[in-house]
Amino acid sequence: MTFFYNLPSAFTVYTYVPSVKIAGIIHFHLSGVLVCGRAADLESLPWPGLNVCVSGSATSCAECLLIHPSCAWCAQEEFGAARTLTSRCDLKQNLQKRGCEAQFVESPRSTTSVQKSKPLSSKGSEQTQYDVVQIHPQMVSLSLRPGDQASFEVQVRPVEDYPVDLYYLMDLSLSMNDDLDNIRNLGTKLADKMRQLTSNFRLGFGSFVDKNVSPFSYTAPKYQDNPCNGYKLFPKCVPTFGFRHLLSLTDKVDRFNEEVLKQMVSRNRDAPEGGFDAILQAAVCKERIGWRKEAYHLLVFATDDVPHLALDGKLGGLVQPHDGQCHLNGKNEYSASDQMDYPSLALLGEKLAENNIFLIFAVTKRHYVLYKNLTLLIPGTTVEILDQDSKNVFQLIINAYSNIRSKVELSVWNHPEDLSLAFTATCTDGRPQPGLRKCADLKIGDTVTFNVSVEARTCPAPGTRHSFTIKPVGFKDRLEVAVDYQCDCSCTRFTQANSSRCSTVGTYSCGTCRCEPGYLGAVCECQEGEAGGGQQNECREAEGKQACSGRGECICSQCLCYESEFGKIYGRFCECDDFSCARHKGILCSGHGECHCGECKCHAGYVGDNCNCSTETASCISDDGQMCSGRGNCVCGQCQCTEPGAFGDTCEKCPTCPDACSTKRECIECRLFNSGRLADNQTCQRLCKDEIITVDTLKTDDHNAVLCLYKTENDCVMKFTYSEHASGQSVLTALKEPDCGSAPDALTVLLAVVGSILLVGIVLLAIWKLVITIHDRREFARFQSARSRARYEMASNPLYKQPISHHTMETVFNMHGKSYNGVLH
Repeated sequence: MTFFYNLPSAFTVYTYVPSVKIAGIIHFHLSGVLVCGRAADLESLPWPGLNVCVSGSATSCAECLLIHPSCAWCAQEEFGAARTLTSRCDLKQNLQKRGCEAQFVESPRSTTSVQKSKPLSSKGSEQTQYDVVQIHPQMVSLSLRPGDQASFEVQVRPVEDYPVDLYYLMDLSLSMNDDLDNIRNLGTKLADKMRQLTSNFRLGFGSFVDKNVSPFSYTAPKYQDNPCNGYKLFPKCVPTFGFRHLLSLTDKVDRFNEEVLKQMVSRNRDAPEGGFDAILQAAVCKERIGWRKEAYHLLVFATDDVPHLALDGKLGGLVQPHDGQCHLNGKNEYSASDQMDYPSLALLGEKLAENNIFLIFAVTKRHYVLYKNLTLLIPGTTVEILDQDSKNVFQLIINAYSNIRSKVELSVWNHPEDLSLAFTATCTDGRPQPGLRKCADLKIGDTVTFNVSVEARTCPAPGTRHSFTIKPVGFKDRLEVAVDYQCDCSCTRFTQANSSRCSTVGTYSCGTCRCEPGYLGAVCECQEGEAGGGQQNECREAEGKQACSGRGECICSQCLCYESEFGKIYGRFCECDDFSCARHKGILCSGHGECHCGECKCHAGYVGDNCNCSTETASCISDDGQMCSGRGNCVCGQCQCTEPGAFGDTCEKCPTCPDACSTKRECIECRLFNSGRLADNQTCQRLCKDEIITVDTLKTDDHNAVLCLYKTENDCVMKFTYSEHASGQSVLTALKEPDCGSAPDALTVLLAVVGSILLVGIVLLAIWKLVITIHDRREFARFQSARSRARYEMASNPLYKQPISHHTMETVFNMHGKSYNGVLH
């Protein structure tokens, strides 16, 4: 149930937060009532039950200040007695209303003071290297009251034309032999390109293989000088070594090319390499490598296999952990390779950050996922896909450098445990992003702002001073923050021992008496054992309730609370304790809050009835910078996907979402054809990490894959499928080239039409001829049949006589003599 009582327009009702202040908003939750407001507005709340200052157990000014930042203490002598309804510990405004003069009110606030503030630089080459400033301010001092936040702003601007040191660390195991040929001119190409980005560029070179210890390498005598002995495919190679520093950072890039030409590969036994040994030595041997203090430090780690990690060395009998020190001998070789274990990821990350080094993993596609996971554990690292023969190493380095220069991420060093830090990033879009401490997609010269809120959880020992450092990852610039604590009241300077105000048996301080052992009362007027039965009612919270809530004894009209093995029992009527709060997984207030009178007071950055819900949102930001990829809500530091079919840590996977094809289309365009929206702003490599498989013919019979089609600028149709692998990786299968239909030729069309007409005519003529032929043959057959029947009838009729007569010449003459006589004559 929620009530509002004369709330200003600025008030906002949030979800349940027990007695904690977030971004200047105080939240109380007591007896089912949720009230939210600013501290200044809450000082006159009409409900005594909602006032944590009055309901607390403070019997001194120092205890009052620890209850809540809004609590104040009245040190005025005649203000009233301690531990009564008119408590000295109350909201500041309430104390003044009840007659406490302003000069006696103790209510210190946290303060911020800027000690050093040089302006940000705009260009690295315009000033001497020691004058370049990329972070503002450079020194801040905080005076903190527990629970009261102090805030300050940090601005970061990556300057233009800043010096760059690049150290190329190459795997020279046998499988990298073909890669050597492709980097022989890398120095020249790289220097030419980098000089377009900075006028001060230096290049160095080192190589590694693995520890020359079994079982990592071949250690038999016949392999000592030539580990490739007996290997037919490559019979000659150099002895195995751990790390070898070959060229210190120099602006003479021709020397890089010369050193590469001298190198030969070696051979080790197992697949993993000893690259992490080499990375650590390259980071900590600053003088040998030649790292400049005022420069970007880039360490390119090129390999085609996985690395050995800490504890692997035990397989070879190396039980001594790495000490994180430089161990290069006179030959610039790693001398402790056969003495110490491989370094751990934590040690590696610490030394890289300590020396402001950006590590670039240049690895083959087969191991991309492994090294991508390592970048999450080692700050300031990126990973790029290296071709099997290292042909793309030049472009890879340029892309990685551009990616590094396009983002700023803050890191905290020497963070005191009793301080809570909260970050809010305001990047180039001008929108505050709570819980975020990094900005991406920046251009050189862009300025980003971070708001840092610091809160002290407790009071350390008197006189304690702490400090911590905030620095952008990979930058030499830093912000030093000094912290002291406001845990004492100014009125303690007038403390009087054995004061007459305390019946000479107590110490008077800040308006109250602290009695000697055996004495009780507001002015130490009672002794233990003098309590009478009529005073029991003064120890009851309400009529009918037990005296001192059944958890203490009523002595001199005051409750003396029992001790408990579970924690502290306190309060005017022993009604409160510090152990009856909600738990999470058996931990009181989840370990992220303090139990106060049955309610958890959460530390900064946590909310909930048991403080188990983190307000940090950095883990919910997807690679494209959106909260939960725009498909869900960030709840307690984790994404809850609301879009049907969406899943993944940041709801980034969603084959069935309406925008799935359009999202993946941009990656297809920039990765395969270097076109589209992502091709120009250098974010393709950062946003598009999915595996892309190109095929000549696209199969569409997979029910778990979504078929996507889009029309290109050339009116061609591009097809690809989007699916999620069982390992959780997104897989895109695309055609190698878009499907483009060629325009028809006019002559071809004409000939095809004419040919079609002629063909149809010939076919029709042939059909007509066939029909006529069949018809004629049938008629002829009928004629022949009739003729045969007529011939049969003539031959078989005995009465039939042919009409032809035969006569001799004599007969003819006799019959026609007269006629012929005339003629004859």
